Amino acid sequence: RVSGYGLEQLLPENGFHVARALVGSEGTCVTVLGATVRLVQSPPKRSLLLLAYPDVYRATDHIERLMAHHPIGLEGFDDHMVAAMRKKHLHPRDVALLPPGGGWLLVEFGADTKEAADAQARGLMDELKGLGQPPKMDLLDDPREAALIWQVRESALGATAAIPGQPETWPGWEDSTVPPAKLGAYLRDLRDLLERNHYTWAFYGHFGQGCVHTRVDFDLTSQPGIARFNRFIEDAADIVVKYGGSVSGEHGDGQARASLLPKMFGDELMGAFREFKAIWDPTGKMNPGKVVDAYPPTANLRLGVDYRPPQPRTHFSFFPDDGSFAKATRRCVGVGKCRRLDGGTMCPSFMATREEEHSTRGRARLLFEMLEGNPLGDGWRSPAVREALDLCLACKGCKGDCPVNVDMATYKAEFYAHYYAGRLRPVAAYTMGLIYWWARLASRAPWLANLVTQTPPLSALAKAVGGIAPKRRLPRFAPEPFTAWFRRRDPVNADGPRVLLWPDTFNNYFHPATARAAVEVLEAAGFRVAIPEVSLCCGRPLYDWGMLDLAGRLLRQILDALRDDIAAGVPVVGLEPSCVSVFRDELIGLFPHDEDARRLSQQTYLLGEFLERRATDHRWPQLRRKALLHGHCHQKAILSLDAAESLLRKLGVDYTAPDTGCCGMAGAFGFERGDHYDVAMKCGERVLLPAVRQADADTLIVAEGFSCREQIAQATDRRALHLAQVLQLALHESPAGPAAPHPQ
Repeated sequence: RVSGYGLEQLLPENGFHVARALVGSEGTCVTVLGATVRLVQSPPKRSLLLLAYPDVYRATDHIERLMAHHPIGLEGFDDHMVAAMRKKHLHPRDVALLPPGGGWLLVEFGADTKEAADAQARGLMDELKGLGQPPKMDLLDDPREAALIWQVRESALGATAAIPGQPETWPGWEDSTVPPAKLGAYLRDLRDLLERNHYTWAFYGHFGQGCVHTRVDFDLTSQPGIARFNRFIEDAADIVVKYGGSVSGEHGDGQARASLLPKMFGDELMGAFREFKAIWDPTGKMNPGKVVDAYPPTANLRLGVDYRPPQPRTHFSFFPDDGSFAKATRRCVGVGKCRRLDGGTMCPSFMATREEEHSTRGRARLLFEMLEGNPLGDGWRSPAVREALDLCLACKGCKGDCPVNVDMATYKAEFYAHYYAGRLRPVAAYTMGLIYWWARLASRAPWLANLVTQTPPLSALAKAVGGIAPKRRLPRFAPEPFTAWFRRRDPVNADGPRVLLWPDTFNNYFHPATARAAVEVLEAAGFRVAIPEVSLCCGRPLYDWGMLDLAGRLLRQILDALRDDIAAGVPVVGLEPSCVSVFRDELIGLFPHDEDARRLSQQTYLLGEFLERRATDHRWPQLRRKALLHGHCHQKAILSLDAAESLLRKLGVDYTAPDTGCCGMAGAFGFERGDHYDVAMKCGERVLLPAVRQADADTLIVAEGFSCREQIAQATDRRALHLAQVLQLALHESPAGPAAPHPQ
């Protein structure tokens, strides 16, 4: 119970503990600047028992029996939540591990040793086997499988918010709690109430504490819908009180449930709450309208009957949000996972600055307010939104890590397209955003381009004119583009399956050795490699500056040039994760109804993905090396590292893949002068760059992103290899001879 004020902490038998009485007071009495807390021991070894029942109600009937075995965690969820995960294709590999059923419980035991934790779990299993209809039981011995199952439970909010083809779901009754022994009866009554009101829902939560979370498709934009919502929470509160529960078990009352507290506490205790608040806040200015003298839950709704957001014409379709940019800005539910500092890809700019405006949540809120016009009245020309988005690295980490898949990189590109319409962009947009055209021009005389970009003082002048950070080193143009080298070759594997290798700008003009390695690897696996007959570009750098009209034209050129290959189902293999992510993501966003765009999206792969799917019978030579593997942000958010890891295992590489997050370079971002360079280096120094420096000299550094490899090269004394180069190294290395020198 976190409802109301903790006045029981002021009783003599509780030591008149003022600090504890203030816990959960939600800023209505004091502002806490610091606190001393008591830590609880966390058992070092864990065992996870997964139980599957026919439905969640019979699962919760067992809670009291399970808690008697003293688990350290007991979580649950129902089939509605799992169905939503399947519909959203959210963690499909994890969901597939669930045994058949309609309600699942995760019972975790902890001890000083794994054997002791397992013994506790097996004791419970023995008892359950003696029941008339025992649940399906699975004691997960593999920690990786246990982590995947926990990920299913942790994805509950993301699964039940913004379900495609269904009305939006909202909190409002997401935190009710009853004594665990009464949880099954409570959930049945709550289900009946939901059904009578024709709502849809999913149940999940901390069932061992009797705490139930849910999101419900309340109608909060029409007067009848709001009235029905108000009646529902009044009736739901009556059910909670009937079972001796609390309307708020974990999150607090806020405005959503504070008006229901008299049902729980009665007039006498509510009067005591008012006296308590008055002692701390005699003028009533600390977070008014909460806990006591509360606003009605239907006042100050974020939407309400007056919610009529503009529906601006956009470049991206926003089809997951019914084609509405306004609805896309409502995706954020405020959980704040983007504010974490301990790992993951999201949100590198917040990790660097620790400012709310640089978090995914802060930016989403600003975009919502931008469309509302209050307090941000400048619309697409809003300088406040421009400032907040300026340090967004467009890494797409939020699309992969955010529980509701907020895609700030796309929102930024859309905003910039409108913000800069009819305006000049910063100079870096024209130097680095148009790199495809500059690189094509430089390839005619690479020695001259390198003279300007590599030789002082010309290089300093070039960086000053181009908006590049003085401490950055501009990449050197290769003497010959990959495409020129490829067209001079004789074809190999003339009868083999045809595959189209995508010569992206970065690996074509700067790192052609990567593309040449990919050709050798693909041909060794029996494929007939081809490249597009004309020069093409996916336009990846253009999105960072909102040059969406130009990006769309480049993608249309690709669809036209590759039409025959697309129709024939020829796979396209890319080497640069950010470019492959364009085909998987932006292409569909800009051309949602184009069948060729859909086909190309489905038949485009990273090299590792392609080899894992299409070269399953190929036997790879062994490469007895150690490696440090870093994944590009787009690779982690849109694609996957699984294929790269699988190939490294097949090669016999002893690799580690630390949680390196974003390298910080993020395409052109880390090259730009000013705050961008500083933030880029903070991101890189968080995990990746120290890990590279600490790696042994003979440890391979593996990174498939061009910008990632540049960040490593410019901030350490190491050179990272693309997966294609690692595979090529395995082909060249003699199994019987000594290890070849590590290529620097």
